[in-house]
Amino acid sequence: MDLATRLMRALTDPDFTLDDEDSHPDLTQVSDEELGSLLAAAHRVDASATHPMTRVRFAVEDAARERQPRYTPDACRRVFEALAERYEARGWADLTLGPDALEHCTGPLPDVSEPARAVVELWVEKDTVRQPYALLAIARLAGDGPLRAAMERLSRDVGPIVADEIAAIAGLAPAEQAPLSEFDRYHGLDSPPAYVWRRSADNPAYAAFARRALEAAADRTDAIRAGEVPYQADKAFTDREITTLGRALRVALLRDEPWLPELFERLLPGIALAPTSAKTLPSQALLYEVVRAAQDFPTPELVTAIRTVRRTVRHAGVPKQLDKMLKKVDAALAERTDVALRLPRLGFDTAPIGGSAAGGVLRRTAGDYQAVVTVTETATLTWEKDGRPLRSVPAPVRRDHAALIKELRELVKRVNAQLATLIRALEGGYTADAVHPYGWWRTELAGHPLARTLVRRLIWEIEVAPGEWRAVLPETDERLPDAPDDASVRLWHPLRAEPDAVRGWRDLLTERCIRQPFKQAFREIYLLTPAEEHTRVYSNRFAAHLVHYRTMFALFRARGWKSHLLGPWDGGDCDAAERTLAAGGWRVRFIHNWADWAGEDELASTDQVRFDRRVQDAWREAPLADVPPLVFSEAMRDVDLFVGVTSIAADPDWTDGGPQRTYWERAGFAELTESAEARRDVLGRILPRLKIADRCTLEGRFLIVRGELRTYKIHLGSANILMEPDDSYLCIVPSRRSGEGKVFLPFEDARLSLILSKAFLLAADTEITDESILMQIKRGV
Repeated sequence: MDLATRLMRALTDPDFTLDDEDSHPDLTQVSDEELGSLLAAAHRVDASATHPMTRVRFAVEDAARERQPRYTPDACRRVFEALAERYEARGWADLTLGPDALEHCTGPLPDVSEPARAVVELWVEKDTVRQPYALLAIARLAGDGPLRAAMERLSRDVGPIVADEIAAIAGLAPAEQAPLSEFDRYHGLDSPPAYVWRRSADNPAYAAFARRALEAAADRTDAIRAGEVPYQADKAFTDREITTLGRALRVALLRDEPWLPELFERLLPGIALAPTSAKTLPSQALLYEVVRAAQDFPTPELVTAIRTVRRTVRHAGVPKQLDKMLKKVDAALAERTDVALRLPRLGFDTAPIGGSAAGGVLRRTAGDYQAVVTVTETATLTWEKDGRPLRSVPAPVRRDHAALIKELRELVKRVNAQLATLIRALEGGYTADAVHPYGWWRTELAGHPLARTLVRRLIWEIEVAPGEWRAVLPETDERLPDAPDDASVRLWHPLRAEPDAVRGWRDLLTERCIRQPFKQAFREIYLLTPAEEHTRVYSNRFAAHLVHYRTMFALFRARGWKSHLLGPWDGGDCDAAERTLAAGGWRVRFIHNWADWAGEDELASTDQVRFDRRVQDAWREAPLADVPPLVFSEAMRDVDLFVGVTSIAADPDWTDGGPQRTYWERAGFAELTESAEARRDVLGRILPRLKIADRCTLEGRFLIVRGELRTYKIHLGSANILMEPDDSYLCIVPSRRSGEGKVFLPFEDARLSLILSKAFLLAADTEITDESILMQIKRGV
């Protein structure tokens, strides 16, 4: 008897006994259709069932959340019967199972009108409204009478916008209602995944409702400002209307509707500013819901509108809350590469800046003076008089043009935020293999007054003929290749290039002292190893490290990973940080565990990295060999960053003993990872240019620095130091020397800067005045 048959017997036959192994079943062995039948049976298991049966039910339900079950017509019918039974017995059931079962039925749809009618009759008597979309889908199956009763109950005391939504959904065909019922699986601030929103956005009728709803909301706020509707603080919309408007906005944002920017100009001030001088808001709740929608599907225009409102809202606490929420919005916009590259010009012109380089310039007159906002790597504000630069803001300008100063300083912050977002969006496009039309790229990226100085320092590939890509660096190539406007352009990646080409680009950047906005030519590459081929579905490459947990948790957020906070509480001992890649087609999971306290610090241990592929709106674990090489490399690069930055092996002050000290000694001088190898490559190129070049050599995993007192070995991974001849450890907190600060680096790398800082310090060890460092050095002399 196979596993599916044994579990079905256990769920349906009270006299059948499971063995211990089957009470913790591995449901990867059952098919999607078998899982659907098991799920139908599991929902008829009583709450008072034996503990093993409860475990099996939970295991089946958990598997159904990860996979998409399939249902035979008989299993579909049994799902609806189970819903009616559970509703009658407990007063609640997960109604979304019904529409889901019909949507994924493997044969002719069964007649479920009788159990559907029973569910609706029980439901309309309830005081609270739960799972309205699934209820509408079930009510439609029950007949016209139950459908009218459900619509009437759902439209009661919720506001006209919700009533319009109920009518719109009720008019949809059953196949169109089923996707919308998935909204009911998510509650509170737990937003549905992108594919759920996509299915709703693809529905023309719901998209039309979304526009009606948002325009109705703007009309209402207009009426409040005009005094046609009495003003009440935070009462412009009902709670259900706020939820509905949040859904409507997400659908419109996902569709990137062209009418949205104009609507933002009406709606956001309307919900954020009272029509009187009051410091309250017409709808603080809707304002926050708009920002949460922007966290899911941001656009540059919505981000700008939110920041504009943030500057004008009168409530003292709202700007602080918006600032916290906007951090997540900015990170999400960077991940949405299809719209994040849409930069406004903001009145900037392209002009020469410092020699032949050209960037964005904006000039504003203030009496006898002129303000100049210049965009190179970042935006800066300076002042001139008669063409001569001034060191600070002139006193007459501070006195007479305070509003202009504030406006321009805000503009500088806004431009810098947009440039940071642009960089993250360009880099994030790697896993989606983002391509752009050549004509658009020339004008809107390479020629854009704000973007050009960043874009031109990156290497691009242009498809000059079908399948023939030519790599160019606009900063050094005066003439771009001849190609039609619809030719494809994409960012160059070393994974797609030959080693000689990679070396050539690295040499050019170093020789020309071109600093790239992010690590591109020197980007690390992570290829599948024999060990990972052997483990097949998981990688242990970054397992068994001890890390400063809170620092790693912050890095997860900064890099767009989702993770639950770990700690010494129930369920807080393990988590899998995850990030979706390749436009939502792949998911990487990095498993880590809460380990221990180290004083007031929290430690975690790292574990496996696994990948999942999205298959029919469900995640399926995939063999590492099936993961696209670019997706694999970029995901592992993130994990390497997490471990490399937060490992206690890179903490020079680590003094704890026991197993943690053993790990520190082992990992602090271990073989180099890919990121450390990239660091070694850069050092090999820049060392000959340094004034301490004759005192430095690269040997294996170390930078060897010859001082007057001793010779030092700086590990290129951790930056930890050993002193010859006895390899004694040297703990130092480096001071920044003037020579080190002038070293050109082709990309930003805090660890590389630290290594160089230590190298400059130790090359002149006779000049060291710090007694704690000198005592360690002289102890072995």
